Amino acid sequence: MASVVACPSCGTKNRVPVSSSGRPRCASCKTDLPWLVDAGDTDFDAAVKTDQLVVVDLWAPWCGPCRQIAPVLEQLSRELVGKVKVVKVNVDHSPALSARFQARSIPMLVLLDHGEVIDTMVGAHPPPALRKWVTDGLAKQA
Repeated sequence: MASVVACPSCGTKNRVPVSSSGRPRCASCKTDLPWLVDAGDTDFDAAVKTDQLVVVDLWAPWCGPCRQIAPVLEQLSRELVGKVKVVKVNVDHSPALSARFQARSIPMLVLLDHGEVIDTMVGAHPPPALRKWVTDGLAKQA
């Protein structure tokens, strides 16, 4: 399922696919769009197949700390357009992914580079710590 994102440059609303071979771009001005999508057990592998660094957010709607970091991840997807894709996974709806990443505590964030785990972070951390963790992940990216 695609999400709708307003272009940060011109304001045009665009559908952003869960998976794509390229990067999402605005239909009007061709500016790269923030890429923040929801994925589950059935479409996760397609969602993380990208050259961009992927931040996987394993979360649940009843989790207060998960709701605390959600706006920070959304902001990072806007700040790091074209470099980072955020994939949100509701652990209540995706038991196979929860098991795959051994998510015993949430929020759990996983950095993927070409589908390979390069780092994990558990718990809600302050925005500067999350930003540094993601930018350090970009530096590690092959």
